[in-house]
Amino acid sequence: MTEPPGVHYHGRDFWSEENQKYRSPHYRLEKCAHLVNKLAGSRDCDLLDVGCGPATLRRLLRQNVHYYGIDIALPQPQPNLLETDIMENPIQFHDMKFDIVVAQGLFEYVGGHQDEKLTEISAILMPNGRFVTSYVNFGHRSRNIYRVYNNVRPLQEFRRSLDKCFTVERFFPTSHNWRHDEPSRKALQVLNRHLNVKVPYFTPKLAVEYFFVCRHAT
Repeated sequence: MTEPPGVHYHGRDFWSEENQKYRSPHYRLEKCAHLVNKLAGSRDCDLLDVGCGPATLRRLLRQNVHYYGIDIALPQPQPNLLETDIMENPIQFHDMKFDIVVAQGLFEYVGGHQDEKLTEISAILMPNGRFVTSYVNFGHRSRNIYRVYNNVRPLQEFRRSLDKCFTVERFFPTSHNWRHDEPSRKALQVLNRHLNVKVPYFTPKLAVEYFFVCRHAT
């Protein structure tokens, strides 16, 4: 594996502090939960949240979605959570396979491991499972790159990596916004949470991030 120039991986100390920002549900997490609950429907299913932070997503899911999470820095040990550095170890939760795997806000931090980590997720996804992931739109009109990102690639490159392991069933913006930030006003959040459409020219410039819903490649 050849690392991109200047790639730096932050360790547990950094993420222990950073994860505190995500104890309360934020807009993208709420939209992700809405999407996952629709995918799960009423059936019992096992879900793995990769890079789960303080496991806030669990609070937004229906009871039939059995939640598991992995992260480099967990606030406290729990039976359904596993503390591991996925840059040093494979993405897995013991020997389990999952009906749904979620990795939101993760791939901007994986450096040159992007293809490797997608392959590992494919290996733990059930044959009829779904993989839900997000990726920042670095083509936004007022691109804002968080200082600790180490995997800043065009959307087309991320899509090509996905296509090696998965069939992308659909992808759509997390939100549209004039600024490169998720909407903060409640009315705009409600509108964008239920708006999963792409508009030619408009979306490539104003989509803040994208969600991808994937299944195993056929």
